[in-house]
Amino acid sequence: MAIRQIAKIGEPVLRKKAKVVTKFDDKLVELLEDMADTMYEAEGVGLAAPQVSILKRVVVIDIGEGLLELINPEIIATSGEQIDAEGCLSIPGEDGEVKRPYVVRVRAQDRNGNTFEIEGEELLARAFCHEIDHLDGILFVDKVEK
Repeated sequence: MAIRQIAKIGEPVLRKKAKVVTKFDDKLVELLEDMADTMYEAEGVGLAAPQVSILKRVVVIDIGEGLLELINPEIIATSGEQIDAEGCLSIPGEDGEVKRPYVVRVRAQDRNGNTFEIEGEELLARAFCHEIDHLDGILFVDKVEK
């Protein structure tokens, strides 16, 4: 396990669309573990693979309730609305008000390729949206309420 360098705003990798993961192997496990270590070291609540310059659809999240690993995540349902401040490890020192769904349901795969669904509300819903946006080259600053 290792701490990886976090890409900062302006680096092209943050604006690219990540590729679907098809190989569930030791390299994927290493990436997941490195991403978790990197997220915790940076005191973040989420990290997407493009933020460590890997264009794969991989996300780790921990809002204080335990580590979630999401591979090939997709939002399948949302409801409600919330507006709150967001920041990003790739945009240090910046934050802004962003409108997100209050409840988000995600379908993803685990490190072994098994499909599962998970639902989150409030901060977890916000984290799902924020990190999945990273997989499509979207940053929170693109969605800040003016």
